[in-house]
Amino acid sequence: MASSSSFPLLPVALLALLVSLQGAIASVPSPLQDFCVADLNSSVLVNGFACKNPANVSADDFFKAAMLDKPRDTTTNKVGSNVTLINVMEIPGLNTLGISIVRVDYAPLGLNPPHTHPRATELFTVVEGTLYAGFVTSNPENKLFSKVLNKGDVFVFPKGLVHFQFNLNPHKPAFAISSLSSQNPGIITIANAVFRSNPPIADDLLAKAFQVDKKIIDLLQA
Repeated sequence: MASSSSFPLLPVALLALLVSLQGAIASVPSPLQDFCVADLNSSVLVNGFACKNPANVSADDFFKAAMLDKPRDTTTNKVGSNVTLINVMEIPGLNTLGISIVRVDYAPLGLNPPHTHPRATELFTVVEGTLYAGFVTSNPENKLFSKVLNKGDVFVFPKGLVHFQFNLNPHKPAFAISSLSSQNPGIITIANAVFRSNPPIADDLLAKAFQVDKKIIDLLQA
């Protein structure tokens, strides 16, 4: 028979068990099979994509030809950058494997504007050029961590934090390769999310949030 002094420990033990279970539920589960190739045409709604029948899987489900070998056009937008993402939509075999890859091309003085990946940490590697890169921590500190990166340098952007890259050279393009810890990392470009939402966020609200005149908000939204 347990002594009465042991009973106060039971709630503590139960609390510890619940915390550990919560952590287990919050983490990405380990694969329970060799692969789960995404069936992009399935009507089954899950957190990710349903698995294709393994009998119908081929090597092409794990392959994408010539996606990262050539520079991309950086003149199609005013910020002067072009992002080529290879995720589960491009290679269905990435489904459930927790990884994707990105090529970013920068025009001279090109910018990959402040953005976040809500589902992934990013490991960023400069292949050509010199880039100024950084990220900002969460509230209330909002501390900026930044570096000037040269060819071969590597920098980490933690999951969910706002980050950016800028080509410091006014005459030469640059490019980088990143790996991300999700097969579908997602991207939220801050300016687009705030000033180009559909439908638009009320200009009164944004004017108060940014402490500027509504005319400036209207100009930004336009």
